[in-house]
Parts: sequence; C-alpha cells; structure tokens
Amino acid sequence: GAKIESETFRVGGHDWRVRCYPNGEEGYEGFIGLYLEHASLERTGDATADFRMSILDHTGKPSWTEGNAQLLEEIDDESEGDAQTFSIGKRTRWGWSDFMKVEDLDDKEHLKDGCLIIVCDVTVLDMHTIKYRDGMASTTTMVPPSKLHREPTEVPSESKEGSDPYMEIEVGRGTIPANRSMLAARSPVFKEELMPTKIHVEGIDADVFKALLHFIYTNTLPQEMEQQETLAKMAKPLLVAADRYKLEKMKLVCEEVLCGQISMESVTATLAFAEQHCCSVLKE
Repeated sequence: GAKIESETFRVGGHDWRVRCYPNGEEGYEGFIGLYLEHASLERTGDATADFRMSILDHTGKPSWTEGNAQLLEEIDDESEGDAQTFSIGKRTRWGWSDFMKVEDLDDKEHLKDGCLIIVCDVTVLDMHTIKYRDGMASTTTMVPPSKLHREPTEVPSESKEGSDPYMEIEVGRGTIPANRSMLAARSPVFKEELMPTKIHVEGIDADVFKALLHFIYTNTLPQEMEQQETLAKMAKPLLVAADRYKLEKMKLVCEEVLCGQISMESVTATLAFAEQHCCSVLKE
C-alpha cells in the first residue's frame, strides 16, 4: 500500500508523474505497481497518451518493459489499445497493478544500493492526431519543406540598407520596411500587388502582419509566438492573413494549432471558419 511518486515532468503541454507501489497495492502484494498520472488535468484539460514503462539493468538497458497499459478491473475491448485517455471524472491515471513480481528483481541485474531505475516514455496525442495516425487524413497535413534554394536565417534589417528592392508597407498606424523581391518570391498575391514602393494594408493587425513577414523571411514564426498561450491566441488571425496572401505553409501551421483547440462549444464556429478559409485539415 505504500507509494512513491516522481517529480512532475512536462510532455505535450501537460504535466505528468509516475506513481510506484514498490511492494504492491492491496490485493496485489508482492507485485510492483506502476502508473502514469496526469498531474495537471484540472489546469490543462483532458489528454490522450501512448506510454510505456521500463526497468533498467545496470548497463542502462531496458530489461523489463510494458506498454499498452490497462487497469486490471477494466480488461475489455474498450480499455485495450495503443493510447489511453486521461479525463476528469473518468481516469486520471493508467498503469499496471502487477507490473512485475518483486521476487523477480535481481540485485546484480536491477538493484543498486536497494534502488532501481524506471524509465517512462510518454507520447501525448490529441484526437485529430490519432485520426491522422489511423489513416483518416493524408500526408499533406505535414508542413512541407521550402522549395527555395536559399533560406534566410534572419529578418532583414528595418532600414533601406541591404534591402534591394526596398519598399514600405503601412499597417495600422505604423510603417514596416520590407524586401519586395522576397515577398514576391513567397506569395503569389504579393507578386501581383507589390509593384509600387509603398502600399497600405487594411484589415490586418500590425503584430499579425509582422509575424507574417517574419515567416516569409525565415520560414518560422517569431520566437515570442513559441509560447503556447500566445500562439493559441494568434492562430486565427494569422491563418486569415496566411490565407489572404496564399502562404500555404504558414496556413498549415495555424491549422494544426487550431485543431488542438476544438471543443463542444467551438466546433460549429470552427467548422464555419474552416469552410470560409478552405482549411481541409481543420475541417476534417
């Protein structure tokens, strides 16, 4: 009945911990019990995860591994499978009450000063990822690599020096310098529109447009948008801007973010949004 819990660790935007019963739970005396527990369920919501546990030998290699976890009292067609769902009101932990017999632990092979090392491999999924894995969506959901021979690694300086040809873009109350050749090479819409040396863009927030330019220059979103909360907030306006300027790679990145935000409350509006902007991944 005595248990030991690990420190929490973060995978896939969720916090997890390993719970171990070194001498077994009630009814499973003499067995090591191992579980993966969702430690941030109330804060980060439901999660679906593949996981496996391994006990290492003295050389650091797995000598006892289990996967496809299921609770013994729920061995049925519904509880078997590659992934388990951690959900409030259902299950916050999955694992094994009889991972292995304590008597099978070997001092020379497994134990060092009475301790053993357990490795827990966790892959966090969401429902649309599971469907992709099962073949419900095509491989075009992956963001394709750039076809340009030269990828810039830095955003061009905000000055006329080094920008050839140089142009100005008025967005909101400010003006953003830009490299016209780079924009035309990445976006067919810019290629048609960017003949003058100065244009005015309406209907797009300045921060969104700066992020769009950053993606055009570097093939990545700005560093500040790597934070999950910021990216979640900006995904929709970024997708609208990407759709407007036919930036398909940026659009796919935003679609993947929005796929993870679908809820019962938002599904109708999300479907309408996906239809409006021709988002095949999000619609699926």
